[in-house]
Amino acid sequence: MAGARRRGEELEDALLTAAWAELLEVGYPRLTMENVAARAGTSKPVIYRRWPTRPKLVIAALAHNLPLEEADIDTGSLRGDLIELVGRGIRRYRGVPGDTLPGLITETFRDPEVFAELRSRLRQGEVVELVRPTLTRAVARGELLTDQCGDRVLRLPFDLLRSETLVYGVMVDDPTITAIIDDIVLPVIHTHCGTPASRAQTDIRPAPERDSRG
Repeated sequence: MAGARRRGEELEDALLTAAWAELLEVGYPRLTMENVAARAGTSKPVIYRRWPTRPKLVIAALAHNLPLEEADIDTGSLRGDLIELVGRGIRRYRGVPGDTLPGLITETFRDPEVFAELRSRLRQGEVVELVRPTLTRAVARGELLTDQCGDRVLRLPFDLLRSETLVYGVMVDDPTITAIIDDIVLPVIHTHCGTPASRAQTDIRPAPERDSRG
């Protein structure tokens, strides 16, 4: 007897799960709607009714299978919290084939709708709300004067990650994350959120020594 016909969220979940599995197996350039449909046990028109192009399907699959995590992080320091938060963000994408994000970026130049879709999926507002609790805890510890920094400050850690990976093609590892936090993110946060006078000196990290021999 034939199985029950899938509809609504159940069908969409099956399609996005199949697209994700296909992406991991063959990579973005070789992913086809036909193979995704076969993996999901459905037909191409079913997919096209929801996602009319391959880039839109892949963007939806990324959002579905790599959801943002709640920032339930408390390492005892602002620096530690930021390193852990950014590390989680990087670990979300380490299993994604390396040709996926560059492939999607290339598609944005061909199709303005793909650019709009990718931009909307970046969900800047959610990134802001992911980072803000980290600053709120820092205020409670006496590390910052306020957590009411501008959205650009709150987005900075993840904006820098996107720049490293998409613009410069850097494989972001743990030392790179630490350098980004220490050299850029923490100084900007302390400038915009304020540092209590009692911590102003202890929070300054000494600059690395330079070789005077030139």
